[in-house]
This record gives sequence, structure tokens and C-alpha cells, in this order.
Amino acid sequence: MYLNNSLKEGSRKIGESMSANLHNSMKVGIVHFMAYPETMGGDGPAVETIKKIVQDDFFSGIEITSINNPEERKEAAQILQSGGMNVGFGAQPILLRNKGNLNSFDEAERRRAIDLVKGGIDQAYEVNAAKLGFLSGAKPDTQQDVALQLLTNSIKELCDYAKSKGDLVLSLETFDDETDKKCLIGSNKLAVEVAKEVRKVDPTFGLMLDLSHLPMQRETSHDALTVARDYINHAHIGNCYIKDTSDPAYGDQHPRFGYPGSEVDVPELAEYLRSLLEIGYIGEGIKNIVAFEVKPVGTESSDIVIAQSKRTLVDAWSLLHSKKGRLVS
Repeated sequence: MYLNNSLKEGSRKIGESMSANLHNSMKVGIVHFMAYPETMGGDGPAVETIKKIVQDDFFSGIEITSINNPEERKEAAQILQSGGMNVGFGAQPILLRNKGNLNSFDEAERRRAIDLVKGGIDQAYEVNAAKLGFLSGAKPDTQQDVALQLLTNSIKELCDYAKSKGDLVLSLETFDDETDKKCLIGSNKLAVEVAKEVRKVDPTFGLMLDLSHLPMQRETSHDALTVARDYINHAHIGNCYIKDTSDPAYGDQHPRFGYPGSEVDVPELAEYLRSLLEIGYIGEGIKNIVAFEVKPVGTESSDIVIAQSKRTLVDAWSLLHSKKGRLVS
């Protein structure tokens, strides 16, 4: 199928701004705790699996989450520094695991969520992370405008806290608002409204957009990335399955690309990359992070899913490069 007409306009510029080698136009990262979900709670073989990624020169970036053992955390930080990795820290699992809600109407609950993210900020500095990602709380049935203000207040406080300790950049990831996570910030347009306010106190604050969430957000790559173009500071690539609630991959489970009946494979990834090129997030000489967020389903092997993801990205980039943005399948 052809891309939307609105996407065709920038074809010539895209052809000029991309190299056959995708690594010349982006830094490829991976969400470690999703690829190895046994580490998501802060335990498990974090150090061992971080080593695997650091030794793979396909990757320049990695996103980790909390590591409960202080000695293991210190070892991980040393490995990441030795490997020259661009490090991000994911506070999303901390909030989700503890049901933290940064826009809760209950002030005690909102304070608890803020403290959870502050703990993540502390660990992010311990591992020399450059960026920290988090998500909004649940979408309330009523008074969404009040919830938005509460979320904005929480983020401003978190930005102040992060900047009091160094130069960590915060990034709000947008999620679905009715399928699985049911977050307040599902719409990317709504996310931009929050980002505008937060940037009044922290100009480095930005948004994280994830390809795997877009089908659940009912947004195309072009529309979402165009709306967020001035605020995006991080990008994830992944897949979702939303056809059958009984499937183990249903919802926000990040199955491998091309999972049977799923939403994202080579053509959709190529379209997302094309839109990233159009807004200038990636391109020749630009080294922003584009990170896989993929997770094994059932008995699938993490290492095999990672390898399949790399091949899919290479194929999508090759498709985009060979067609100079005119055709995605």
C-alpha cells in the first residue's frame, strides 16, 4: 500500500537525508527490561543480560529499570560506562508495579507516586543515565481537566528534583487510554498540551512516542509524530496485538514484529521511520535514540526475539531507502 498523500510531500528531502547504513541516521537502543522481562521487578539476571546487550555492537543505547541489589547496580553502571552506552532509565515499571498515579485525585496517592519516581531518578543518577521515562496515571471517568493539572504539577516537581541533582532529562511516554493501560495521556495532542506547560520550568522535558502504542491510540505515525514534532525527545519501536482478548499477546505486551494477527511489521515500521525522518528526529548525522521495545510471548527466547527485531529494522530501513519514501509495501 502507498503512504498517505501528506507523507509523500517530503519524499525528496527524505531521500536526501538518509544513508543506506541506518546507524548513520540514528542510535539504536533497546528496552532491556522488556526484552528480558524477568528483570522488570528489579531482580533476576540484570547484570548478565545487560552484558549481552552491551557486547552487541548493533546497539548504542539501552534502557534499564531499577536493580534492587546495590552491588549489582554498581556493577551494571560500570559495565554500561565501559561499553560506552547511551543509558536511559525506565520508571514505568516502578509506577505500574506499585500502581502509582501521578494524576490521582487523592493527594496522598499522588505524593506516593511522585516519591516512587524520585526513587527512580536517584537510581538513574547512580547508573549515569541521561534520560528517564515515565507515564501518566489512569484516565478518570470525570474531571479530566483537573487530572491534567495534577499531572502537570507532579511532572514539574519531578523536573525540579531531577535538575537539583544534575542534568537528567525527563520524558513522558504516551500510552493507550482505553485498551490496556488506560492512561490519562493517551492522545499525543493532549501530551503536547502538558509538555508546553512543563517546558516553562524545564525546557529539556519532552515526550516519548512508541510505535507499538499508536494502533491503540488510534493514531497514524504521521499524525502522532507531526503533532509531537517539537516535543519528542525519545522514540520506541515495537508491535501490539489487539484483535482477540484471549491471545497472550493482547494489549500492551510488545510482541515481536509480525506476530500473527498483529499491527506492526516491516511496512508499518518503515512508515514510522519515514515520519521520524520527516520531522527531523532521525537523519544523516543525527544520533537520536530509536529503541526497540519488544518482549517474548510464552516460551519464546528473548535472544531470538531481539535478533528478529534487528532484522526487521534492517529490512524496514532498506525498504525505505530503496524506495526513497514513495512506497512502503
